[in-house]
Amino acid sequence: MIKNMIFAAKVSVAAVVAIAIAKVLNLDFAISAGIVAILSVAFTKKETIKTGMNRLIAFIVALFVAFLCFYTIGFDTVGFCIYMVIFIFLCKVFDWHSAMAMDSVLISHFLTFENMGFEALKNEILLFVIGVGMGVIVNLTLHKNAGYMDRLKAETDEKIKYALHRMSLRIMDVDLPDYDGSCFEKMDESIREAADIARENYMNQFSKGDVEDMEYIAMRRRQRYILFEMYKNLKEIMSVPSTAKSLSKYFEKVSEEYSRENTVKDLLEEYENLYSEMKKAPLPTDRTEFENRARLFVIMEKMREFLYIKKDYVESHKKDRS
Repeated sequence: MIKNMIFAAKVSVAAVVAIAIAKVLNLDFAISAGIVAILSVAFTKKETIKTGMNRLIAFIVALFVAFLCFYTIGFDTVGFCIYMVIFIFLCKVFDWHSAMAMDSVLISHFLTFENMGFEALKNEILLFVIGVGMGVIVNLTLHKNAGYMDRLKAETDEKIKYALHRMSLRIMDVDLPDYDGSCFEKMDESIREAADIARENYMNQFSKGDVEDMEYIAMRRRQRYILFEMYKNLKEIMSVPSTAKSLSKYFEKVSEEYSRENTVKDLLEEYENLYSEMKKAPLPTDRTEFENRARLFVIMEKMREFLYIKKDYVESHKKDRS
């Protein structure tokens, strides 16, 4: 809500300033500069600049099409309608959808001028430049929301830690209450919100380093899918195998040490030791234990994949910083 209010305030200021500048320059249709400013502001810097560049190209094309139509057919409704048919078609072809209404409003002023001479062209070009310029200037004040992003990443990590903790309990307790996967819904919500903010931060910056938040969230999203596979396998275990206790302790340790800073090197070493011990355990005595042991091995393989996702992420970012 607050973010939307701030955005609305910035857009309003851009429109008011654009209109004021147009009036100071004694431009006709000064209000149009404010409308252009409103239509030129996006939620991020990169979107605003990209939109502004597309609209500049579209505006030049619109002037050319209007010149041909008005001087061939006339400065009247028919000429303007033919212009719109051609220009809207070009906008659809070149994906200039956001320019259709804005440029056409400016072009319509030529019907009042009844010419496309120097003064008329200067008036419309200045309205365009002032409006789009104010849109870009407003978005230069948008900054990376680092604090909020860090908080969202921490919340996501806590939800993943909680899921791991619950898994450690479920391994030892097949009747664990409320083990219904609802934690994944909350986890997905945090990841989705963090991904949106990460993208917005990236689109408001121009440095390469700002990709890191997006890559971090992508890494956590991959881990989330692995966790869900582990959860589904755990749900199928209907008794506690003899190897469950050591695995439960390991899951609890992973949940306790799970953090952005952890390189998982020690956890992977411990994993290899635990995996070897589980393979040396006595053979199952019945079919049920065999099936449950098999599922535990699948879960262990998924845990290894879970940890290697983090290991690969850490190593790739060490290279980026070196």
